[in-house]
Amino acid sequence: MAQIALTAMMLTGPATDTQQLDTLRQSAVEYALNFRGVPYSWGGDDAEGGFDCSGLVIEVLKSVGAFPRKMDETANSLYQRYSAHTVTTPYLGCLVFWGRSTERIRHVEIAISPWQSVGASGGGSKTKTRQDAVEQNAFVKTRPIYSGRGAAPVAIVDPMQEI
Repeated sequence: MAQIALTAMMLTGPATDTQQLDTLRQSAVEYALNFRGVPYSWGGDDAEGGFDCSGLVIEVLKSVGAFPRKMDETANSLYQRYSAHTVTTPYLGCLVFWGRSTERIRHVEIAISPWQSVGASGGGSKTKTRQDAVEQNAFVKTRPIYSGRGAAPVAIVDPMQEI
């Protein structure tokens, strides 16, 4: 599906209408969900070696043409890149950020609904191997955006508005 959306975008040019953007959002989320179960790996940016939170998000954004092919960024710099496209409620394909503030973003995931997101989580800087990920229950998974434990997101952005 992601390939179909990307091909359609290449044939018609940049996504300019709501239907095209919705197709890209759907493709991005479907692609992200395919990675559920892939181990978390600090600094990871592929399914073979594992993903960290920003590595997964960047791979997904690249798949729909919303991120340059040769770049890499942290969760904090992803927020800085897309902060002009802040929204108040998460929806399909939005990036959801957690941290102490918008100046200190520590984690990013992709919204799959207003209530759930998919992301590489559960690990940290010491999660470097598959065995580390297994021991820490760290992998790509879906989780509630609002957990009720005080860990509300600090920002939500729509990166597809950049296309």
